[in-house]
Amino acid sequence: MNIDRNRYYEKMTATPASRLVLSLGFPTTVSMLVTNIYNVADTFFVGLVGTSASAAVGVVFGLQAIFQAVGFMHGHGAGSNIARHLGKKEVDEASVYASTSFFLALAAGLLFIALGFLCIDPLCRLFGSTDTILPYAREYAFWIFLAAPAMTVGCVTNNILRYEGRAALAMVGLVSGGLINIFLDWLMVCVFHRGVSGAGFATMISQYIAVVILISMFLSGKTQSRLSIKAFSKTSREICFDIWRVGSPSLTRQGLHSVSAMVLNNCAAVWGDAAVAAMAIVGKLSNFLFCVAVGIGQGFQPVSAFNYGAGKYSRVRTAFFTAAVMGTIFLSAFGLAAFIFAPELVRSMRDDEKVVSIGAFALRAACASLPFVPLSIVGEMLFQSTGFAGKALLISSLRSGVLFVPIVIVCSVTMELFGLEISQSAANVLACFLSLPVIVRFLKRLPEDEE
Repeated sequence: MNIDRNRYYEKMTATPASRLVLSLGFPTTVSMLVTNIYNVADTFFVGLVGTSASAAVGVVFGLQAIFQAVGFMHGHGAGSNIARHLGKKEVDEASVYASTSFFLALAAGLLFIALGFLCIDPLCRLFGSTDTILPYAREYAFWIFLAAPAMTVGCVTNNILRYEGRAALAMVGLVSGGLINIFLDWLMVCVFHRGVSGAGFATMISQYIAVVILISMFLSGKTQSRLSIKAFSKTSREICFDIWRVGSPSLTRQGLHSVSAMVLNNCAAVWGDAAVAAMAIVGKLSNFLFCVAVGIGQGFQPVSAFNYGAGKYSRVRTAFFTAAVMGTIFLSAFGLAAFIFAPELVRSMRDDEKVVSIGAFALRAACASLPFVPLSIVGEMLFQSTGFAGKALLISSLRSGVLFVPIVIVCSVTMELFGLEISQSAANVLACFLSLPVIVRFLKRLPEDEE
């Protein structure tokens, strides 16, 4: 299958921007939902083992966020450049960025495997393992480290497909991997009784299946950019640095997620394994809710990058407002439902009254702040897609850790468990209000459309 490049250019620059965001955002949102469903599935099935096992998944999630941080850095860094080059009809340059990011991410994933075998216990303790959690965390982390190359490369291929406007193809790979993971979780935990280790094994296998499907999209000619050693051989130092520069907000965002998870787990450990498990469950459920806004924002990114490269700035503004409004409406609706059914949602992950008590309140606090989340998410994606890495880095840092880390430390010390439970909500609201002036100023300064 070969892409009709002129027809593709016409689609990205002439289709009403709001409609384009909707059409690209839908498969991306579905992908994000399924991805987060199988993350929640791990927590659910591991929760059948015990409270300490549930907490272990939350601990290892901080490590997993580092792998994804590196993958997203290369994926977003390359994808933004690819879309802008395609907007200028520079296909060969796009292939160089695609191939460079692919092989850099693969190398990083292999290094993570080596790191895991050398330092698995210290890393698990660093991210909040207590003596009772550590044996479970070690078992789960072993398989997650083996999955690192699939995670880093998967983030790259998924994001390149999205930035090319091929979100439906990315959805095929991610949804397939997600459904396989859920099935294997059930098989390994409930049928073969392999516990935490079985859930980790399921995650590893599903990640590799997903990445094989994603790579096949490039090899079968369904994309404009190509993955090849020949294109990689044209890589220059400038291209590497450009990928890292544009992708740095994603690295920062995901890296700060990891740091935030580490700080949160260590603060929660003061109140025992139940508190660590509760906050881990709330984190997974919150990410599931966030993915609606993230999915819409990721549908917006290729529209923004392509049209910015093509000099059609009015379409960038329209696309931004569409994504921000849609994200706010949908996230508010999802948040209201989760607020009402918070105890039931937490109990479905772990039927422990102490876990439910802590988790339900923390989830309700997080839900109250959800209407403030989409603006900062879409704002970060606006700056990253248009190549303004500094502004994207600022917003991602605010939302992901710069505010949250000091808030959770101060609040947990001054207000104890109550402060721990409300810290994420407070960080979400502050990030929104601090991001707003930066976004408004940028949109006002966009030039008139180029002819």
